[in-house]
Amino acid sequence: MKTRRLISCILLACAIGAGLAACSSSSSTTSSAPSSPAAAAPSATSTGSGSSAEKAIAANWTAFFSPQTPVSKRVSLLQNGSTFASVIRAQASSSLASEASASVQKVTVTSPSQATVDYTILLAGSPVLKNQKGVAVYQDGTWKVGVASFCGLLTVENSGKTPSVCKAAG
Repeated sequence: MKTRRLISCILLACAIGAGLAACSSSSSTTSSAPSSPAAAAPSATSTGSGSSAEKAIAANWTAFFSPQTPVSKRVSLLQNGSTFASVIRAQASSSLASEASASVQKVTVTSPSQATVDYTILLAGSPVLKNQKGVAVYQDGTWKVGVASFCGLLTVENSGKTPSVCKAAG
């Protein structure tokens, strides 16, 4: 119960959950990625399977969780983000939002339009959801957090029930 409550607080604080494509956990060392939303700008549209795509994915994933990233930018960093704009706005108004962030440990580009992301959710700099797996997708010229990842976290937050916005999004 305490874990579910902590997860709910984290999700609300993150101003948009970023992903449990595979609700899995493993043991690896947490490393920090740049948390500045500006870090996403230089390579936000990089394609391919090289390090530039991996850097763009990591930067965009981190910006998606950053409390300094404006809500409109967060919406643009989520696959089909406009569908989830009201959820993102509601979560951004959480009093804990300024303490939440994400660090990306590893990005693996699996195709020209998809990648896996190993990440950790932090609250006040301390890991609270370690070694998560998410999905990034290349949409509209930008690498974005995948809906599957976002809806995975929303489902955890919603006591295991898939929220209607996720059902509608397909």
